[in-house]
Amino acid sequence: MKATARRHLFLVGIDVDSMGGSQRVLHTLAQGFAERGHDVELIGIRPSPEPHTFHADPGYRHTTLYRAPSSPAWQAGSLAERLSPARLRRARAERAERHRARRLLARRFAAVPGDRPGYAVIGSPWAAVWLDSVDRPPRVRAIGQYHESFLQARATVNLQLILRHYPSLEKALFLSESDAAEFRRRRLPNAAVMPNPLPFRPLDPAPLDTRRVGAVGRLEPVKRLDRLLDAFAAAASAHPDWELHFLGDGPLEPELRARAVRLGIADRVRFRGSVRDMAAAYRELSVVALTSEREGRPMALAEASAAGVPCVSFDLSGGVRELVEHGRTGTLVPHGDTEAFAAALTELMADGPLRERYGRAAREHVAPLALPAVLDRWEALFEEIDR
Repeated sequence: MKATARRHLFLVGIDVDSMGGSQRVLHTLAQGFAERGHDVELIGIRPSPEPHTFHADPGYRHTTLYRAPSSPAWQAGSLAERLSPARLRRARAERAERHRARRLLARRFAAVPGDRPGYAVIGSPWAAVWLDSVDRPPRVRAIGQYHESFLQARATVNLQLILRHYPSLEKALFLSESDAAEFRRRRLPNAAVMPNPLPFRPLDPAPLDTRRVGAVGRLEPVKRLDRLLDAFAAAASAHPDWELHFLGDGPLEPELRARAVRLGIADRVRFRGSVRDMAAAYRELSVVALTSEREGRPMALAEASAAGVPCVSFDLSGGVRELVEHGRTGTLVPHGDTEAFAAALTELMADGPLRERYGRAAREHVAPLALPAVLDRWEALFEEIDR
């Protein structure tokens, strides 16, 4: 590894400590940059209501700007409610806290030595909106990231936020070339590609003999885990020794448990909750399944592939297609086609040699996402901007 200039790096997100893929990416990058000798600070704008520890001994500093998580949105039912003394006091307190948080971040930026390059890596469009009114000296350059797909952005206010706030940044980084191309077509001049790094690479591949299908992520509506239960119930009828494991927690667990009962598979479905050692957890699986409504470049597919576990996924985005090469590293299914998903699961459940062939190819396929390789790409980007 060649020597690189030491830089002062700020990685900024709205909530950087909840158990989620984008949060894990920020902590992985922060630790990797720190181990390469950079001065790194991970900054959460709001504290997480359920913080997760990603590194027992982090090499980076960690700051949270606000002192409390976001309050639930409140709508006044009348003019009297809007002008009530309690409401006015709350509004004044919120403004004071916002000003305090922005001053705190401005002081962090101002403390960067003049002889050292500084970068603020902004993790989401909403973080870019919040940072827009923070004083940032010219020596601290800003890079924007988007951890989801163009289709996701187009379906939400994120597209407008990116097109409004990212053109003034040094770079706007997306997870796949197809996504970056879509933003370029919307006249975003600085769109480029930067994949998320793998947080681990197991030394040995998973044995793929556990007869477990795994779903990794929060139990929340966008993941459409009801579809996975339906597909598993259909596939498992011919394979009574297989189980379905949910690795993650979330608000839909009671609903999913009830659905498993109705489908007659409750005794074969395991709810594992939040898992600390994901590298070990992937080795316990024989197939990883993804049935989300939408995804950008989901870390679960990359991590499973690194562990040598074949994946079955709905064909949701260019990022998904880059991670799962259909017929070589796993299987892609038309979006929302639960019957086809069940058939794909059935094929892999029945064919051990196919699982092994896909698993070997998957590990090779995601090798360029290893943390050192992705850090090399980041440092090359910094050098390009510095010139």
